[in-house]
Amino acid sequence: MPTKLKFWRGWRPWGGIAAAVIVISSVTWGAVHFAHQTVSLPTAEVKRGEFVDHLQVRGEVKPLVSKQVNAPTMAGGDVQIIKLVKNGQQVKAGDLIVQFDASNLQITLNEDLSTLKQAEDQVTQTRAQNHLTEEQDETDLLTARYNVERAKLEVSKQEIVSEIQGEEAKAALADAEVLLLQAEQKLKSDKQSDQANVQDQIGKRDKAQFEVNKVERQIASLTIKAPASGMVTLMQNRRAGGFFTNNAPEFKEGDKAWPGAPIAELPDLSTLRIAAHIDEIDRGRLKAGQKATVRVDAVPDKDFPSRVTDISTLASMDFSNGWPPKKNFDLTLQLEQIDPRMRPGMSATVRVAVENIPNSILIPVKAAFSKEGRTVAYVLHGDKFEERTIEVSRRSAEDAVVIKGLEVGERVALQDPTVKEGSS
Repeated sequence: MPTKLKFWRGWRPWGGIAAAVIVISSVTWGAVHFAHQTVSLPTAEVKRGEFVDHLQVRGEVKPLVSKQVNAPTMAGGDVQIIKLVKNGQQVKAGDLIVQFDASNLQITLNEDLSTLKQAEDQVTQTRAQNHLTEEQDETDLLTARYNVERAKLEVSKQEIVSEIQGEEAKAALADAEVLLLQAEQKLKSDKQSDQANVQDQIGKRDKAQFEVNKVERQIASLTIKAPASGMVTLMQNRRAGGFFTNNAPEFKEGDKAWPGAPIAELPDLSTLRIAAHIDEIDRGRLKAGQKATVRVDAVPDKDFPSRVTDISTLASMDFSNGWPPKKNFDLTLQLEQIDPRMRPGMSATVRVAVENIPNSILIPVKAAFSKEGRTVAYVLHGDKFEERTIEVSRRSAEDAVVIKGLEVGERVALQDPTVKEGSS
């Protein structure tokens, strides 16, 4: 035992020295490693400039002026599309846009034309019969007048004939005059009756003509041509995809359309605007005249300056996201420049500048860190970072306004240098 104790006592100083060497080496390696990691962190310069806070919403390209093509309302119900131009097709005024099925109406028209033909024939036949009756009445009247004149002649012979023959002549005259009166009355009555019959047949013919004209107008309404030159934009078939959704498919050949359904529109591309919806909580941050930037999804290589022109005062109900429906306000922005690649219906991202603070000290918002209830930034000094408490007055998605703790020109870390790589 004493020998062993001596051995350990002899090694104790050397063990302490070895431990110290290990500790110093570890610290030195850690310091070198941390310094290397610190220098490699991304940084940003503290700058002075204008702070701009943006509100970002999704919108859609829409024309301010357009001519709409609707399904006919006089067809008496749903109509089926048998021909339809392609979405985005350029047309000239008078070109066919949509043709609806007219087969049922054509059958009705053929039946009405047959009825009209019968009515016209009946009018002609009635007029011919009336003409014959009138000629017969005229003949009978002439005969009666002749008989009256002959009877008068016989009466005038009273002085040279017997009294009995004279009386007989007077009686014959009276009879002839009665027959004449009857012939005149019959002619007048037949004329009135014949005229009434003709008017009755004409009324039936006019009614048949009206039905023919009505069906012809209905058939004509099933062929819709372009009211002006332009590019066709097909509308959504709400019946196929739901009236309260924005994902309904566009109309296509074979679809049935309800009376008055919007089938297509011919937009005036010079009047394109951006239409969007904003939530209730964002309504108070927006006002007419605010500047905005628009990025159209289908034109990704260009940003379009714009400005807010209109915000609805009344909220509308949005049923597209389930129940209960959200309250949205309509937002309209005017584009300062229109690209020829733009088309109605294209989706867009809108960034509206809702707040501007000039002459501000700015850092990227990801350079401000929350530590134990404080906001801190890590300022680069040489190859190390110094933790510094800062005061931030405003934040946006990109920048933060610093009112205390930083100077313009300093560089701050964009990642927390106290957090090791790979740790959560």
